[in-house]
Amino acid sequence: MNFDFSDEQQQLRDQARRFLAERCPPRAVREVLEGRALYDRELWKGFAEMGFLGVAIPEVFGGAGAGQLELCVLAEEVGRVLAPLPFSSTVYLAAEALKLAGSEAQQQKWLPLIAAGEAIGTLALFEGRGQPSPQAIRAMVQDGVLSGVKRPVPDGAIADFAIVVARSGHSGREQDIGLFLVDLSGDGVTIKALQSIDPSRGQAELRFEGAKVEPLGAPGEGWSLVTQLLDRAAVLIAFEQIGGADRALEMGRDYALDRIAFGRPIGSFQAIKHMLADMYVAATLARSNGYYGAWALSTDAAELPEAAAAARISATEAFQHCAKNNIQVHGGMGFTWEFDCHLYYRRANALALLLGGPPYWEDRLIERMRRKNAA
Repeated sequence: MNFDFSDEQQQLRDQARRFLAERCPPRAVREVLEGRALYDRELWKGFAEMGFLGVAIPEVFGGAGAGQLELCVLAEEVGRVLAPLPFSSTVYLAAEALKLAGSEAQQQKWLPLIAAGEAIGTLALFEGRGQPSPQAIRAMVQDGVLSGVKRPVPDGAIADFAIVVARSGHSGREQDIGLFLVDLSGDGVTIKALQSIDPSRGQAELRFEGAKVEPLGAPGEGWSLVTQLLDRAAVLIAFEQIGGADRALEMGRDYALDRIAFGRPIGSFQAIKHMLADMYVAATLARSNGYYGAWALSTDAAELPEAAAAARISATEAFQHCAKNNIQVHGGMGFTWEFDCHLYYRRANALALLLGGPPYWEDRLIERMRRKNAA
């Protein structure tokens, strides 16, 4: 079986890489990191004009009508340059939630705005520390209004709407969990930006006090929809992490070939060779699992839950490993603000927690394999 991307998808990759090389140099990331902007508005506009924001949105809603594989290709290129955009929160989470569970009216309202770059969305799942769990959800919807606090919410400070995970009953059962769409410009919403390790992908606290909501999906299916959405997003985030890991590896390799010590390139020293080899192995393993996840996602295969978990785990480990060792290869200069190594280390750790930390995905993989073996 050939898991590689098609010629057309490779052309999309080349197009996106050229576009991002020109429009998203490291200084654009630093503009956001240093607080001079919340995100790169011009780059976001360019993404819309190139059709990248709507690549997996049906044509009837203003998108390109392509598919999940094309979205995986774009995710990898976004990860390579650390694009300071609300791409993951809007495209992987909000748009996918609307496609998965939104009514026709909700899709007609929001998907065209996303494809045109005129709306930013997010998923409000967490309520403080902890892993994704129905028991951790305390936000409550009663009589069509929402009360509760969500934090951290990715890109919550710049989002126009949020898909909020909340309860609609007091029984404590999973069936009480639901997805609700909230217009963040409405009454009863207070937004507070939070400090994080990677300010180029901001986090926020959303406080709801009687905010009006629209239900998303059928009653009683909320947590099932959450897990489906997390599986989809895990594969896409994995490709961002793969792109970041590959670029961190390239940075370390290039520096090892250029830096001269004791009359020879430091890449000729055994310790550096072994470090780069370990980085390569981790990145290659992550790509293998990512391709499996992309296949499962694009075909809606029954194997998607374990494929998504495997992709998420290996990509998280690879990006963190490559980002950390890239700093080590650069030596003392790798720790300085002027070098770009820390940008990748920040993003690697931020993405590691975006959908729940590694223990959550390890438990999901183990549980899925147990069920499969018991069947």
